[in-house]
Amino acid sequence: MKQHHRGLIDLHLHLDGSLSPASVRQLAGLQGAALPGEEALLARLRVEPDCRDLNQYLTKFAFPCSLLQTEEAIALAVQNLCGELKAQGLLYAEIRFAPQLHLERGLTQDRVAAAACAGLGRAGFPAGLILCAMRGSGNREQNLETVRVAAKYLGRGVCACDLAGAEALFPTGDFEELFTLARKLDVPYTIHAGEAGGPESVRAALSFGAKRLGHGVRAAEDPALVEELAARGVTLECCPTSNLHTCMFPDYRSYPLRDLLARGVKVTVNTDNMTVSGTTLSHELEALDLSREEARQVALNAAAAAFADDNTRKALTARIEGLFV
Repeated sequence: MKQHHRGLIDLHLHLDGSLSPASVRQLAGLQGAALPGEEALLARLRVEPDCRDLNQYLTKFAFPCSLLQTEEAIALAVQNLCGELKAQGLLYAEIRFAPQLHLERGLTQDRVAAAACAGLGRAGFPAGLILCAMRGSGNREQNLETVRVAAKYLGRGVCACDLAGAEALFPTGDFEELFTLARKLDVPYTIHAGEAGGPESVRAALSFGAKRLGHGVRAAEDPALVEELAARGVTLECCPTSNLHTCMFPDYRSYPLRDLLARGVKVTVNTDNMTVSGTTLSHELEALDLSREEARQVALNAAAAAFADDNTRKALTARIEGLFV
């Protein structure tokens, strides 16, 4: 591992998009589900090279999600992923998923969250769980329930809530009610914005009081918005490889992370979906070719923005400072 690929923290990591093939085989075996050979399995889990947009990218989640419909499977998936992150040298991670997508076999959102917290508790790896509400229609009550369940399990494994899904089809501005409730219940939150949607999506998320944004990189299209992000100290959870797969940028060289960092925005580097995008956090940093000082700042930004208690954030900051001496 390169020196400046230490101090790894992933704040934006989807459970269903990061199930390794080995974990998928284990989960399928538990449920008596037949699976194809290695190559065919990977093709089901990984995005196609000619992916056109976020909506096509999101089609890769139905299959892994179908294996996460029992308490045993959810707990094991979280435990396995934490083990893999630990083996990759991460110091801390926040794993997100949408409880409402795990109800096909009769579970409630409450039981889904409890199972995930149990898996996290068995993992022996410092991580938090972010519960995602989903963009869509006809699921308002489910989304409000996600926020309430996040409040119930806050500090017991859950660390925040989020809004995910097809941003271009369901604009951020339509979901203000969720974050009004989150503030009322003192649940921290991040919001997917500035991925498939442009600067207007970022502005909507900021109007809801978001201190962290999932992706957020399309703010780079609006210099005044970039200044506002820097002035407010909002953290962007950047996911370079994923954004290339959804055709937001043609290559890593055109990815605006370095420019945003230079303009004072608190950017972080994350994987989004390790399996769907075939990536790791070390690979993301390698691809961006950050300098040692840039890598240090990105890692410190992540430690400061973690939805963790003060002691955890201070400990992470101290670890990173020590690694970059």
